[in-house]
Amino acid sequence: MEEEKKVSKKKGFRVPHTYVLIICMLILATVLTYLIPAGSYDRVIDPNTGRSVPDVETFKRMENTPVNFFNMIQAIPKGMADAASIVFFVFIIGGSFAMIQSTGAIDAGVVKLIGKLKNKEKIMIPAVMFLFSILGFTIGAAEEIIPFIPIAVMIARGLGYDDIVGIAMVSTGAAVGFCGGMLNPFTTGISQGIAELPLYSGIGLRTVGYIIFYIIAVWYVTRYASKVKADPTKSVLYGLKTSEVDENKTVDSYEFTTRHKITLSAVIIGLGIMIYGVLRYGWFINQISAMFIIIAVASIFIGGVNTTDAANAFVKGAKDIAFGAIVIGLARSVLVVLEQGNILDSIVYYSANALILLPRQIISVGIFAITSVINFVIPSGSGLNATLMPIMAPLSDAVGITRQTAVLAVTYGDAFTNQIIPTSGALLGALGIANVPYEKWLKYNWKLPVIWSICGAMILIIATTINYGPF
Repeated sequence: MEEEKKVSKKKGFRVPHTYVLIICMLILATVLTYLIPAGSYDRVIDPNTGRSVPDVETFKRMENTPVNFFNMIQAIPKGMADAASIVFFVFIIGGSFAMIQSTGAIDAGVVKLIGKLKNKEKIMIPAVMFLFSILGFTIGAAEEIIPFIPIAVMIARGLGYDDIVGIAMVSTGAAVGFCGGMLNPFTTGISQGIAELPLYSGIGLRTVGYIIFYIIAVWYVTRYASKVKADPTKSVLYGLKTSEVDENKTVDSYEFTTRHKITLSAVIIGLGIMIYGVLRYGWFINQISAMFIIIAVASIFIGGVNTTDAANAFVKGAKDIAFGAIVIGLARSVLVVLEQGNILDSIVYYSANALILLPRQIISVGIFAITSVINFVIPSGSGLNATLMPIMAPLSDAVGITRQTAVLAVTYGDAFTNQIIPTSGALLGALGIANVPYEKWLKYNWKLPVIWSICGAMILIIATTINYGPF
């Protein structure tokens, strides 16, 4: 009888499969095209940012264009085509990394690093998260961090943690910086430009928020990591087959040869060039993909891997992350349906009008909440800020809160939920590279954005109270 109770407990609620979640969102978006009146804003070029933005005075109703069943299904291949650059980026990174890994240099180098970190592993998580948070608050790193996920996963495994910890060190680390957004040109920069505020002004309160979010994130990840190390059955991935690893190999069984050192040096130099290109020249998906192909090809020649084995490794690496790559394209179909139904602007317009009904002290929290919801369908930081700020800036004037507070609210709304939304290409790409199902990540991580949101709401109330200004 006791056994039966245990079995029935295990058969309780489970997070649905990733594909099921996204299809449900797609169906909901389709239903909304029948319920929400269609409408649109005229677009103008903002002189401060040079971007196309909605003209807040020009919203107009239009004839409803509800999406029928067949068009909803067609949105799936269209979404995959629209997201092709990110989908193939993930395939290229996965395949290229498998080529590099076939040299044995990364495995041997990681094991060597782990040997040096014995009894010091507690500094690894906060240090790596801090490093990637810098990329988050300076260049708004999102898809750019995907190539680092496999290395972080290997380090996490070697330290006795699971793959989730490896992903979190990089992805959540970058997300912390994105939340602070002190120097992020794609969120803070665009919003402040549209709101006609001095660029990167108000940095003091943003930095305070960043420190708070960083402390919370490090606590959250290290707490989970310690729990998994003490008892592997506590891992959300327990019992799930992830990427292959030879668990019989010990630190002593890996030899870090001169060829390994030269290969690894070439990889590090290549990654350094890639980071410089992102920072200096604004490299994005195409350039990063090309750089990774160059790194992979150079690695196999230096590492002495024959071309047939290297090609097979590329195919296997791309195949292993096909699940995550397809998810990215599938998620894009939700946005396709909302655009075809002409209700995306309507959602923004009616949401903004609802804010006027709130008490002044919590209007900024309302802006944050609405941005968080809209972030599900416009997961692009620059796209979301360019869409919302032309509306939120004059709205903030009308309701008596500062434009700086409105910018902060939009920044937070764009940032916190990026760690859990199933429409984020950066998140799905990171999970796909590590071959970790979205539903497992959601089970592990859903509480973190909730905690961040509570703290963010408190900061916004303080910002409203002190009339958070340009400086």
